[in-house]
Amino acid sequence: MYERYGKRLLDIILSLAATIILAIPMGLVALWIKLDSPGPVFFKQRRVGKGKTHFNILKFRTMRGDTPHDVPTHLLKDADSYITGSGAFLRKTSLDELPQLFNVLKGEMSLVGPRPIIQDEVLKYGPYIKDFYMVRPGVTGMWQTSGRSDTTYEERVQMDTWYVRNWNVWFDIVLIWRTVAVVLKHKGAY
Repeated sequence: MYERYGKRLLDIILSLAATIILAIPMGLVALWIKLDSPGPVFFKQRRVGKGKTHFNILKFRTMRGDTPHDVPTHLLKDADSYITGSGAFLRKTSLDELPQLFNVLKGEMSLVGPRPIIQDEVLKYGPYIKDFYMVRPGVTGMWQTSGRSDTTYEERVQMDTWYVRNWNVWFDIVLIWRTVAVVLKHKGAY
């Protein structure tokens, strides 16, 4: 139980520090998005969280404002044609994920945990969804540091389940460190 409080405290301290340090760069990214294409700066999408709760995940918008957001990107015909100039860079560098620090501060997400899913993905988890519901989804996690888009969905579910069943604070610190390396290499980011 104390470890869970420690995890939340670590989330708050690191997210707050990162938000303060990155405030100016995030402001510049927001300005770039506004100048690059019409539409909001942030993209919001309903995701499933701890205990079956739902929340709006925040990301910097990377697609045109007229993109049908109820269709997953991989199912859009010519999805690349919807991505803005700033969006291509933000996706490649994973900078589009930075606004999720606000989700962490609000207690909807953790810095490390299973990847946040949409309601339609719940069935794909099968009996493992019980593990997913036990923790807050993470900005980063095993999937993000172990191949990201280069892994199968089944592998992702197994990674999420393994993480929930074997979690500890030190492993979170390792995954945060590994995330920095993966982001710098742009590995698996599309």
